[in-house]
Amino acid sequence: MARDHVIVRIWHGRVPKDKAEAYRDFLVKRAVPDYESVEGNLGVEILMKENGDAVDFLILSYWESIDAIRKFAGEDYEKAKYYDEDRDFLLEFEPKVQHYYLVWSSRKFE
Repeated sequence: MARDHVIVRIWHGRVPKDKAEAYRDFLVKRAVPDYESVEGNLGVEILMKENGDAVDFLILSYWESIDAIRKFAGEDYEKAKYYDEDRDFLLEFEPKVQHYYLVWSSRKFE
């Protein structure tokens, strides 16, 4: 399925391994509802991977337009959005996120 107008916003964060489960729960309970509350959000996925003594998280959020992303992230839509609680978990605060156009998906799971 071609989806030329869907924009994927990709955020990356790293947490200590012993905080990974709590951070995953925080993201699902706090961050995902925030993303989904914005008109123009088309969904959110969270990926995680162990990386030595840390765990990397990727949040892939799907948007119908840059204007929709601005409603979520602010005028500087490439700037990473953080929550106060992130200070308790994250090892670093990356200043920017990445955006890509979704040009094809053959996803067969929900």
